[in-house]
Amino acid sequence: MLMNALTDGNRLATRNAAATVRHYVPGGCENGGGIGRLVGYISNTAKAAGETHLVTDTRGPRWSVATSPVRLLGAVLMMAKDRIMAPARIHHIHVAGRGSTTRKLILTEAARLLGCSHILHLHDYDYASDFAARSPRQQMLIRRMFQHADQVVALGQRDRMTLKTLLGVDERRIAVIRNCVPDPGARTVHVGEMPLIVFLGRLSERKGVQELLLALSHPIMKELRWRAVLAGDGPVEDYRRQAAAMGLSDLVKMPGWLGADEAQALCARADILVLPSHAEGLAMAVVEGLAHGLAVVTTRVGAHGEVISDGETGVFVPVGDKDALAAALAKLVTDPGIRNHLSAKGRAHYLAHFSMKAYMRSLEELYEAVSAQPQTMVDER
Repeated sequence: MLMNALTDGNRLATRNAAATVRHYVPGGCENGGGIGRLVGYISNTAKAAGETHLVTDTRGPRWSVATSPVRLLGAVLMMAKDRIMAPARIHHIHVAGRGSTTRKLILTEAARLLGCSHILHLHDYDYASDFAARSPRQQMLIRRMFQHADQVVALGQRDRMTLKTLLGVDERRIAVIRNCVPDPGARTVHVGEMPLIVFLGRLSERKGVQELLLALSHPIMKELRWRAVLAGDGPVEDYRRQAAAMGLSDLVKMPGWLGADEAQALCARADILVLPSHAEGLAMAVVEGLAHGLAVVTTRVGAHGEVISDGETGVFVPVGDKDALAAALAKLVTDPGIRNHLSAKGRAHYLAHFSMKAYMRSLEELYEAVSAQPQTMVDER
């Protein structure tokens, strides 16, 4: 076969060239939620630097279940074509739980058989629980999938421990790289304007939208002047009806999912970002809030405790506590001094730790480590 005929010298020469990276994303950049948005940021940043990061959709839109097998087959065929036409290409595979893992079991097995350099990037909000709910055979296959990857990326220390202790991944193959967003620039302070509260993410129970509506309709909030925009996909009409029943129709808008540019424009007008999630890996919305210098209100889930310092760069509230959430929001609405303190500290924290420049540097180091590893048609590890 042509792939077996590649000499070590040709492989090394190809690797030393400006090899491109291909990302595999459920839904692509447009319909991939937070993962898609992150990969879009990576692709755009690389393009601006004269590099190429290709993106392949492994699922299609959430609502188009019937096309998912076709998309997955297309991704496998694209990987096989790359193995012949661009053998040094690194395949960066983004994975979460549930159906995403099922698809990636197939895609990573193809990568293993073809001898493709590949990275698994874990984005799940509670992968340990998802793994525990699977059959012993599925667990064996999942362990093998992660253990055979050239490198595995975790969003924080919790996921790093899941990879190491539960999935048996060699610690030397695990890299913790926290989500980042492009710098939107310094925030404009909205002096004297009615505070705007924003929520970015899928409207769902896991994201705490029910508690958020209850908090916004709380008596202490009804006495204050504020506006809110809850932007995201999901059962938007159901939540609009709930908001109307709580008397929030004039105060709370739900425009549906916003593209990256629209979300940035919304954050530029906002003062407070709220995300009362029950479970997360590391929410892109939290990093967006820090970048825009918003007062961030969230829960201590996933890697949030590694990113936010309570009272300094954000505010934590207990999961599911509508009263605590209402109290935190009311305090921020009524006290611009606290908002400005959180804004300045959060923005400085973003600039120091979450810039795209630092993120791309971490990715480049990761890709260099993968490129240095020899590949064969079937990995014997």
